[in-house]
Amino acid sequence: MSASPTATPAPAPPPGALVLPPLKPIGPASIARWLRLGARDLMLAPIVCATHGAALAVAGASIMWLFRHHFWLLAGALSGFLVVAPVLAVGLYALSRAHAQGPAVRGNREGFVLVWRTWMSWRRHPYAAAQTGVAAPPVPNDGHHDWRLVRFGLLLALAGTGWVMTSAALITWLAPVPIERPEDFLRHVVLAPSGWLFEAWLMLGALLAAPVFASSVITLPLLLDRRIALLSAVLTSWRVVLDNPVVMGLWACVLAGLVALGFATALVGLVWIVPWLGAASWHAYVDCVDASAWPERETADAGG
Repeated sequence: MSASPTATPAPAPPPGALVLPPLKPIGPASIARWLRLGARDLMLAPIVCATHGAALAVAGASIMWLFRHHFWLLAGALSGFLVVAPVLAVGLYALSRAHAQGPAVRGNREGFVLVWRTWMSWRRHPYAAAQTGVAAPPVPNDGHHDWRLVRFGLLLALAGTGWVMTSAALITWLAPVPIERPEDFLRHVVLAPSGWLFEAWLMLGALLAAPVFASSVITLPLLLDRRIALLSAVLTSWRVVLDNPVVMGLWACVLAGLVALGFATALVGLVWIVPWLGAASWHAYVDCVDASAWPERETADAGG
């Protein structure tokens, strides 16, 4: 009687091969699921989550105070700040990830420890030298720190700065009068009886925000969760958006609408809206991408 053949793991691709994680099917109803699960995570560590939201609210209020007499710069600064905000939600992704993995985070104290270790994880490389034996290239252990999140955060900061300068230049060059106060922006840009400055400002903002959204909506949670190259994570995020344009377009509108609601409440609503959307964004990544073939990134122990 011959022995039954044993399954062998798929060979790893050759060095330099670009392998992307497969995608999962999603639909418009998925957005409600992401928001529901995000609200659940919010309640598991409410003080930690509210601290993140309060920090972003204070940062937004500081920007508004610093540029309160230069609204031509304030409009771009606030929207540019939102471009960088996903980086500041990395701790929220880590909390949702820990909640999904088990009861390791049982309250706010453990949550703060996890967030701190996550932010400090760039100081040590978390890569294992052993091959994984799956059809996904392991990130090599080259002796360097894990700078992927830092590098991507700097890229988003550069994009945000570029939008701030572009917005300020557009308003100052084309506005009929100097825009110093919010009422000046409302009267001479938004409600101008003639001209197209506000429409051009919105279109240019959307044109610049779309690629940033496509590049970041999945990238940051994926980098936090798995040992995957930065380029592969960005391309995976783009694939999710291009394969699901309606769902991800709706998701972008939901994010923008809820953040606008937070600003409409004098930034107070951001204390809860920001962590809610951060946790929901983690569940969006989980539902969109099957990255199980890639090794996990041990953020909870790195830098401890």
